[in-house]
Amino acid sequence: MKKKQQQQQQQQQHPGGGADPWPHGAPLGGPPAGLGGWKRRVSLLLPFLRFSLRDYGFCMATLLVFCLGSLFYQLSGGPPGFLLDLRQYLGNSTYLDDHGPPPSKMELIKNISTAEQPYLFTRHVHFLNFSRFGGDQPVYINIIRDPVNRFLSNYFFRRFGDWRGEQNHMIRTPSMRQEERYLDINECILENYPECSNPRLFYIIPYFCGQHPRCREPGEWALERAKLNVNENFLLVGILEELEDVLLLLERFLPHYFKDVLSIYKDPEHRKLGNMTVTVRKTVPSPEAVQILYQRMRYEYEFYHYVKEQFHLLKRKFGLKSHSRRAPLRPQFFIPTPLETEEPIDDEEQDDEKWLEDIYKR
Repeated sequence: MKKKQQQQQQQQQHPGGGADPWPHGAPLGGPPAGLGGWKRRVSLLLPFLRFSLRDYGFCMATLLVFCLGSLFYQLSGGPPGFLLDLRQYLGNSTYLDDHGPPPSKMELIKNISTAEQPYLFTRHVHFLNFSRFGGDQPVYINIIRDPVNRFLSNYFFRRFGDWRGEQNHMIRTPSMRQEERYLDINECILENYPECSNPRLFYIIPYFCGQHPRCREPGEWALERAKLNVNENFLLVGILEELEDVLLLLERFLPHYFKDVLSIYKDPEHRKLGNMTVTVRKTVPSPEAVQILYQRMRYEYEFYHYVKEQFHLLKRKFGLKSHSRRAPLRPQFFIPTPLETEEPIDDEEQDDEKWLEDIYKR
């Protein structure tokens, strides 16, 4: 009896040694090839597929945190504060290292934040919010000029330099071809050469907008962000056409750095040195070309006039009058001389020092 039962069990076993999955007969066409190997692979994967709802929730929460962090980074130009705090517990390989500013910018933040005071740093740097990356926010100051005048000065300086020496422009643009060096400014503008069109003309706003990629795109977004940074992060943004007034305000705001700066600026030796930096061979484009430039630089001019209005408000706060009139419908592209500075006037109703304290509390 026992032998008979053993024979029946052996008949139901699969040739590979396991129980036959089809004890009542194999399916039509025979069993699939490699069934034993497939079963072994499944058995090896099962331990890795076993996780609880708690583990699943933790994974989803982690993913959500980093998605939100990426969103905040894109909207504000930097990682949110709680991710910076998280860095203290996660070590060096964190969100800031993967998505923060490039190493050169981080080195700049470190060097300026740890520099021995007093310290004055003068470079072409797009606005960088030090506090978002663990540094001490510096005092930002800047000066801008009429956009078309700035463009023309740069256009001819790159080609022909200034009165300091004939080799200055060759050092800056050694690879410039001769036909490009002597390209007529009107042809460059009217034929829409890259140097005379956007995004190359979109130059001033990006420095105030900041590090966000959209700051390089001509449009309302970059313009409004630049205005916001001027209001919230800059102690002073002056106008080159009113340089003497800018120097007076700098001496008022930061006397430790700019004491007697206006006297130094008016010194004959300094004037002689300054005259050597005038761009040579600069010509005036045709009215048609200037009008085209104005249309292409409309965001630059909206920002320029906004800064100019804020600067005039600031001067009135401190008793400085300008002879400038209301801005015309079209910009005055070529201003022959800077506005003259008047002596400060007394105004008993204004408390300048308190207003200055409010600036430093920003």
